[in-house]
Amino acid sequence: MNLPNKLTILRVCLVPFFVALLLLESIPCRFLFAFALFTAAAYTDHLDGKIARRDNLITNFGKLMDPLADKIMVMAALICFVKLDLAFTVCVIIIMVREFAVTSVRLIAAEQGIVIPANNWGKAKTVSQIAAIITILVFQSVLQFMPWLPAVFAEAAYIIGQALIIIATALTLISGVIYAKDGAHLFKDR
Repeated sequence: MNLPNKLTILRVCLVPFFVALLLLESIPCRFLFAFALFTAAAYTDHLDGKIARRDNLITNFGKLMDPLADKIMVMAALICFVKLDLAFTVCVIIIMVREFAVTSVRLIAAEQGIVIPANNWGKAKTVSQIAAIITILVFQSVLQFMPWLPAVFAEAAYIIGQALIIIATALTLISGVIYAKDGAHLFKDR
């Protein structure tokens, strides 16, 4: 197994630790540690793609698993955010439905020997989701370290976080429609 694929698997393996950091209130500085872990995992996404392209190590496993690892990481964060009242449930459900639908199309394509790589809309969707998650984690870290901040800061942090989740949801829908359009031929009778 090549290095980019190992980084992809590492990203998936970090998810349970990230979830534990978010949900276990007894962990001091949990949002800061969750931020650090999520950021490191997100960086492996950038790094594995860069190494794979640079060293010509692009594999079908990587084309399928890299986006799946992103989905696992992002969905874990968003589900935790719903539990912590840091994300709108409806946005997370929309994102989940899109992710399951696109993954299903990719699996059907793979069954037919076709690999559907991520397009620019899918990449923008991933970046927007990661940016929203990181921003929310940063705000929560600040609030955890500075509980004396005025309530208006917490309210502004919440509004900004939700706005970013809504933007990510919109990009998620757009990219989902594009994937559906591009994959429509897979469902036609031959």
